[in-house]
Amino acid sequence: MDKKKFVQGTVAENKHWTDRLYSLKIDAAIKPFQPGQFGRLGLDIDGESIVRPYSFVNAPGEPFLEFYSITVPDGVLSNHLRHLEPGAPLWIAAAAAGFFTLDEVPEGRDLWMFSTGTALGPFLSILKTDLPWQRFEKIVLVHAVRHAEELTYQDTIQKFAKRDPEKFIMIPFVSREPSEVAMPGRIPPAIQSGALEKRAGLSIHSDYSQVMICGNPDMVKDTTDVLKERGLKKNRRRERGHITTENYW
Repeated sequence: MDKKKFVQGTVAENKHWTDRLYSLKIDAAIKPFQPGQFGRLGLDIDGESIVRPYSFVNAPGEPFLEFYSITVPDGVLSNHLRHLEPGAPLWIAAAAAGFFTLDEVPEGRDLWMFSTGTALGPFLSILKTDLPWQRFEKIVLVHAVRHAEELTYQDTIQKFAKRDPEKFIMIPFVSREPSEVAMPGRIPPAIQSGALEKRAGLSIHSDYSQVMICGNPDMVKDTTDVLKERGLKKNRRRERGHITTENYW
């Protein structure tokens, strides 16, 4: 880690959602970033500087930087971050990175946001700003998890619903247990069968849909493949399309 490119931050809050899921709020002075980008957090552990990327959950201008994470087996940094108390120091990159932003998304009528697990974070950051609400007629946020307790940030999501109930649609998925509020199974089969669009009351079509996908690589690939069968194309800088992706791994 080149510490010339990092600044020292301080933990303001460490919220534990479940045994494995947590959110860090950090007080640090970094350069301006765009919603959807990621920062890099680091700690000195056993004489070694360990750094990993984490997407911002907060919008630019909020008082604290916020990151949503999960502890994983053998995850050296995530397990240490999970136990940080308020006031603890850590490193954060002075400049954000990444291109999973609305600036990279072409024009369209509807915006679909597909996420799994902690990949919900960058979508929350984007939705806290005015731009998606100004650009799109409908916004569909899809969050897929294994267990219902992992459907986090419900207070934040309810604020989006209250902001514009005619525009915003939230669709949760829970794959490992029955749920009264969530769809069962995984996102790609629900697109393939038409069940997801039926739930949303909205169709996905290359004429008017833009899709952002962020999550585990299998979900990103499978969802992209299903959408390509519908005639949607990957969005590239040299060739504009409909599908903007980021692997969250």
